[in-house]
Amino acid sequence: MLYVGIDLHKQTIVIRGVNQARELVSHGKFFCQETTRIVEFFRQLGRFQAVIEATASYEWLWELLEPLAERLVLAHPGKMRVIAESRNKNDKVDAHVLAVFLALDMIPAAHRPTPRQREHRALVRHRSYLRRGTTSAKNKIRRILSDYNADRKDLFTSEGLQYLAEFKVSAAARLVLDQLLAKWEHLEKQITALDKALKAFAKKAPAAEKEAREVLASIPQVGDGTVDVVVSELGDVRRFSSAKKVAAYAGLVPGQRESAGHKKELGISKQGSRLLRWSLVEAAWRLVRKSPRWCTIFEGISKRRGKKKAIVAVARRLLSVMVAMLRSGKSYRFAASEVQAGLNA
Repeated sequence: MLYVGIDLHKQTIVIRGVNQARELVSHGKFFCQETTRIVEFFRQLGRFQAVIEATASYEWLWELLEPLAERLVLAHPGKMRVIAESRNKNDKVDAHVLAVFLALDMIPAAHRPTPRQREHRALVRHRSYLRRGTTSAKNKIRRILSDYNADRKDLFTSEGLQYLAEFKVSAAARLVLDQLLAKWEHLEKQITALDKALKAFAKKAPAAEKEAREVLASIPQVGDGTVDVVVSELGDVRRFSSAKKVAAYAGLVPGQRESAGHKKELGISKQGSRLLRWSLVEAAWRLVRKSPRWCTIFEGISKRRGKKKAIVAVARRLLSVMVAMLRSGKSYRFAASEVQAGLNA
């Protein structure tokens, strides 16, 4: 049995194969476009296992090798510290270290999303990208109007847009405003089309995903957008052994430094999905503004730690609630104060 480490780059792959004694017995380097030569190389190896780091573009190589390998492993790049911290770091060394770790069965594995989850993520992340574009365009429009002391809250309503079209500005400012407005309108149309695609995608969901969507939608102030983010980014929560690991995956757990018996708590790790973390924080803000129950939690923490840390703590607690609900399949339980506030309507 050969154990093959593959260092994948945008244009090339470097390959190192070792035997059970961790002796180098095979090596190669190919351009990524040379798929036929890559397949021929691996076919000549006989029985082999291979490991690839979970980079942004590994999927094509995985699909190429899956029919050939006895076992494929996706390595977690953040946990392969021995490579990241190596002083003698180059492509050959990286591939060799991966191969040796595979032979020792010491590869920290990364999660490989299902084809449906990858498709869902593509749609949800693209929507987030488009939404950032609309926000940027709107902010620039407001910035120009601020130079004329002419910004207004309802600027992007029909009345506000009429006001924007008639307001007198310089010729240069008008050109910039017209182009920014056209960009904003174009992006809004794309978002509308993407929302339709996401709704059609949700209708084709398997039973487990449909249940997850219904459970999450029962939480107050959690709409379709947040549900899509959580479902696409987390996938099946049963792959996590605890709610704490889910929070770590979302980058919502604090780091910690320990030296000579002294512990110092750091800020949150911010590792994992930025979109998931942002979506949870936004949902947390909506909750604390509308729900007496969550507002009490927020106020209690903010008195001790400040508002920034408090909202992160609420987001982490909200994620823990989501995980518990997804595992049990039970809808959100409203507190008496939330019922009085009408949040369960």
